[in-house]
Amino acid sequence: MSIDVAVVGSCNLDFVVNVDAIPLVGQTILGGDLAQIPGGKGANQAVATSRLGYSSALIGRIGDDDNGKFLKQCLEDDGVDTSFLFETEDVPSGIAMIAVQADGDNSIVVSPGANARLTPDDVENIPFLETATVVLTQSEIPIETVIATGRNTSGIFVWNPAPAPEEIVPLELLDVVDVLVPNQTELSLLAATGPINSVEKAISAAQTLPCASVVVTLGADGAVVVANNDVMHIPAPFVRPVDTTGAGDAFCAALAGGISQGNDLIVSVEQAVRVGAATTLFAGAQSSLPTLEQVTERLEGG
Repeated sequence: MSIDVAVVGSCNLDFVVNVDAIPLVGQTILGGDLAQIPGGKGANQAVATSRLGYSSALIGRIGDDDNGKFLKQCLEDDGVDTSFLFETEDVPSGIAMIAVQADGDNSIVVSPGANARLTPDDVENIPFLETATVVLTQSEIPIETVIATGRNTSGIFVWNPAPAPEEIVPLELLDVVDVLVPNQTELSLLAATGPINSVEKAISAAQTLPCASVVVTLGADGAVVVANNDVMHIPAPFVRPVDTTGAGDAFCAALAGGISQGNDLIVSVEQAVRVGAATTLFAGAQSSLPTLEQVTERLEGG
């Protein structure tokens, strides 16, 4: 049972309402129509991987509810293997409640639900972790499960520490990570530095971490690769973003997919930067994730 990229992570249903302004404490306001959109960083990365043409699977947990059935079906419709997307009895699937105001700012409340029940035992003896060329995970599942995933991975283990971990990350996790993919905020927490607001600061902070390779995403400034003694800044193509939601997940999927095909890290990051930029040209999370052909079309059209 072989696969290019096995994703271990979260699966949520996003409830999105557009509002004129995010309500204050104690305030009730009227919003637009409710949109129910499949999300969760794990699911986003698995879908992005599949759309880019790589075989992918999602290992995670959903509840035994209608939301869970809907999320599983959406993944399968996008070609993601859900053989090890476990159903959790008497627990709701994860949800995010999102209010989006006119200028694009938002307020989000996440109820992890079944995602919080993904345990180290769940990632024991899963064939995909033994046979996948790359295993990719994030921080919307318990940190001890991320560590267990790394220990059970036979291929290349990629950790995207998003959202930024609220707890101190054990060194034993960083020791098993082959490729770490933080943004500037996540890197500043992991390296215990002040704000990282330049390429030079990103390089310095990345060099303090005990991972074999660190790829720092810098938004419009592209990415920095720090691997052994080599350092390279890869600029992003110029775009006028419509919505940055999902861009980080698309970047991680393209990076993992490129590595799974035997491409070196620099080549994989160059592709990931283009995919991330192309994702920002359309609104939404999973709805904005492009195929490789659409990446070229969007960037040339933009």
